[in-house]
Amino acid sequence: MVGPLAWIGGILSRSGLRRHDNKFTDYELSPIQEQRLHRLRDRVLVPFDETRPDHQEALRALWNCSFPDVHLKGLISDQWKDLGWQGPNPSTDFRGCGFVSLENMLFFARTYPVSFHRLLFKQDGKRATWEYPFAVAGINITFMLIQMFELYLEKPRCLPGINFVRLLGEDEEAFDVLYCMAFEMMDAQWLAMQASYMEFNEVLQVTRTQLERELSLEDVHRVRDLPAYNLLYK
Repeated sequence: MVGPLAWIGGILSRSGLRRHDNKFTDYELSPIQEQRLHRLRDRVLVPFDETRPDHQEALRALWNCSFPDVHLKGLISDQWKDLGWQGPNPSTDFRGCGFVSLENMLFFARTYPVSFHRLLFKQDGKRATWEYPFAVAGINITFMLIQMFELYLEKPRCLPGINFVRLLGEDEEAFDVLYCMAFEMMDAQWLAMQASYMEFNEVLQVTRTQLERELSLEDVHRVRDLPAYNLLYK
């Protein structure tokens, strides 16, 4: 499923990219790409703050999307373990990745609720005795995408990041949609590998490799062109 090597060479020649030490430099962002990348980087830099009303409201909204018929007793409650947090206070898990990871989960729940609930409740396939915790897995997927697309740089220098910026130029929600796709891909790999909790990092690495391959396909111009987009259901 990987795009032909000739196409990768074509990107370099058409875009004027220069490669040095496995990194690409000296390429120009379009104004819309630059603007959207800047906004996304701003989102990535926002830490989760349990004292901020808007962050509290986003957390409550995630609970209501996940368990609409269950009353949440409080922002610190053992109920959060049902959503896949490690303890009663979700803020302790968000510290590793910031508010954007909550935004990603909430986008998933609101935009693709069928897929979201299928993964949350582990409805497909033969599941392991020790399953991955849903929310913690989601935070790890956000972190994986940030690293994969080099969102800590002014502009990415790796090929997956450059491919992502092209998609971002076509769709400002590209990062959030890719998050949803990556979650679905991770769960599919989890089932295919018959994995258990201790193998989560291995499954995540396989997911990253698969996503990088799909991003390099020749006929991908929008997020919705990616084969894994077909895994998502509203």
